[in-house]
Parts: sequence; C-alpha cells; structure tokens
Amino acid sequence: MRFLKTFLVVIVFAAGVAWLSYTFWFAYQPKPQRLQGQVEAQQYNISSKIAGRIDQVFVRKGDLVQKGQPVFTILSPEIEAKLAQAVAGKDAADALAKEANTGARKQQIEAAHDQWKQAKAAADLMEKTFHRIDNLYKDGVVPQQKRDEAYTRFQTARFAANSAYQMFKMAEEGARDEEIEAAEGKARMAAGAVAEVEVYADETRIESWHKGEVSQILMQSGELAPQGFPVVTIMDMNDAWVVFHVREDRLAEFTKGAEFSGSIPALGGSSHRFRVSHVAVMGDFATWRATNSDKGFDMRSFEVEARPINPIEGLRAGMSVLVER
Repeated sequence: MRFLKTFLVVIVFAAGVAWLSYTFWFAYQPKPQRLQGQVEAQQYNISSKIAGRIDQVFVRKGDLVQKGQPVFTILSPEIEAKLAQAVAGKDAADALAKEANTGARKQQIEAAHDQWKQAKAAADLMEKTFHRIDNLYKDGVVPQQKRDEAYTRFQTARFAANSAYQMFKMAEEGARDEEIEAAEGKARMAAGAVAEVEVYADETRIESWHKGEVSQILMQSGELAPQGFPVVTIMDMNDAWVVFHVREDRLAEFTKGAEFSGSIPALGGSSHRFRVSHVAVMGDFATWRATNSDKGFDMRSFEVEARPINPIEGLRAGMSVLVER
C-alpha cells in the first residue's frame, strides 16, 4: 500500500515537472506573427469627352455592366448646332467643287461670247471713226486735239474687246486644275469637320468599355458634367488582389512569385492561396525607426500585392485577409 502511494506521488510529481517544462518551452517558442491585408479591385471611371448636362443614367449601384452597355447620356444642344453648321459648310464646299469640275454653264459661255462680240463691234466702229478724223486732220479740217481724242477712244475700245475675248475663252475652258484641286480640298476639309462633330455627337451616349459592377454614381440626371469628369465608376472583382504592408526584415518571405495561405474573416475565416504579383517600396513616412541606433538600422516598409490563385466566391473589395507566418 505504501509503495502504491509512493508510486502515485512520483507520477504526479513527474507529470507536474513535465507540464512545467512544456509550459516554459512553449512560452519561449517564437510566436507566429500576423499580417493583415486588404482586398482591392480594379476600378474604371466612365466619363465623356464633351461637357454637357446629364440626360439619363441607365444604371444603379450594384448593377452588373457588360462591355458595350449604355451607361448614361448627355444633352448637348451646342453639339447639335455645330453639327448643323458643319453639314451646311460641307454642302457649300461640295457645290463649289462640283462647279469647278463641271465648268461654266452653257448660258454663261454664250453671254461671254455675246459680250465679246459687242465689244469687238464697238472697237471696229471706233477704228473707222478714228481713220475718218485722221483724214480730216491731215486735210486741216479738225485740230490735233480731236484726232488724239478719237485715237484714245479707239484704243480703249480695242482693249475692252480683247478683255471680253479673254473672259469668253476663260468661261469656255472652265476652271484650272489648281482651282479644281483647291475646291476639292476645301470639300474634303469640310467633310472632315463634319466627321469630327459627329464623333463628338456620338460621345453624348456613353457606353462601358469594361465589364464590372457599378460601385459609384457621382452625378445624376440634370446635373452639369464637365469634360472628362467621371460620372459612373465600375469595379471588376475578377481583377482583385490583396495589399499587405511588410517590414523589410520579413520581405524575404514575400518575394515575387511566392505563395502563401491567408484567411478571410468576412467569408467565415476560410483559407485561400495567394501568389505575390508585385512588390514596391513605400515612402519614407512608412520607415520603421530602430530603437537602438548602435546595433539596429532603419527598416523600410514595402507594399506587397498578391492575387488569388483560384477564384474566390463572394470576395469583395475592402475585406481583410489575415496571414500568420
């Protein structure tokens, strides 16, 4: 009986010593450190290249938007007025180019021909009149002044006839090649102006360039939107990542391409695998200052981005991700 009591005491004592030894051993073991990161996702701002008043917004927060889906429209009477002005300028330029290629009308050519004939007849008459007065001058009947006046009228009529003849030939030949090219160039420039305004007119109906979920609507119907101001923001959760801030002495654990596990409390603490995709140093404001300047050194902080290896259902931007290493 005494042996049994002694044996029990020894067993209890040995168990106590073992428990104390394990407790001290466990207390001096390095404890895993926890890193907390945050989920971020790619965002796209949908805006317009023109300023105007918001006409309609077709989406709401939380809606799933497909690529090419209309998001909002802008009311811009100024664009409509500029388009009408550009179209009118194009019509005028096309008409001038057509006139240059076609040449003068038949009636214009005949009118120029008649004017030349009229001027030539007047020049012939003035030539005969001059010869009569010149003969009278030689006979001493009229003074030299009358002869000079008749000669001047004759020369004037001759020049007028020659000018009318050149105008007739110009109408008959039509526009020069240079004039035709200039007219056609103005027509092309007017067409380019119309195309430019039409592009701006198309910008009054804004479509999404990406697929995602509407996260913000910054302007509503009736509000005036400046040029390039984001009206709707969409978020693509298929392009999500986790951001950690890692101290320099632990950066070797998170090199680019390294994989690790992390738990997401918002999803019931489920564990998921991540792969480091980007590492970048942070600013001086994030430097860890050494407490002992003789033995320590100032450690920088690095921003580590890691993407899920497999898609995570229910993942949302802003969720925390916990990593224990």
